[in-house]
Amino acid sequence: MDVFDFAIKMETDAEAYYQKLAQQTDIEGIRNIFLDLAADEKKHFEIFKSMKERADIAAMRDSEALNNARNIFEKLLHAKPTVSDLQHNLEAYQHAMKMEAQAARVYEEALTHETNLEVKKLLQRVIEEEQKHYNIIENLYDFINAPNEYLAWGEFSNLEEFRNFGRDTDV
Repeated sequence: MDVFDFAIKMETDAEAYYQKLAQQTDIEGIRNIFLDLAADEKKHFEIFKSMKERADIAAMRDSEALNNARNIFEKLLHAKPTVSDLQHNLEAYQHAMKMEAQAARVYEEALTHETNLEVKKLLQRVIEEEQKHYNIIENLYDFINAPNEYLAWGEFSNLEEFRNFGRDTDV
């Protein structure tokens, strides 16, 4: 399988995966993040398909996924969905991060072997978008997983002792 066949398959799989994640959530903002990511993966599919066919390679439009994700995160902070609504997909988010990282590595490898300047520019652009996708999912994962990472420090369990720390009580 050449790099284009591999990339086409990977982008098709990523689109299907994000569509599946979008269907599995009842939270509109998160569903929209996954639908935006799926749309970007479909766009990548079309680019690699064109590259494989050596047709005229059209310049990619800028990805709106990152801008949309920022807006959605702001809405999530105000909507405050329950943790149980969000946390059932933590493993899926980790898998999505691995997929995005793998995609970027594959395209970076292809970039080192490519000689066509226009193809190199498009590969670099796709790599940057895959890295943005990784960041979006990582931020979503961190946001959702934050309650699991909270630690109640034992050192601060006795606040009265903490408040009096350093005061001379014998005077």
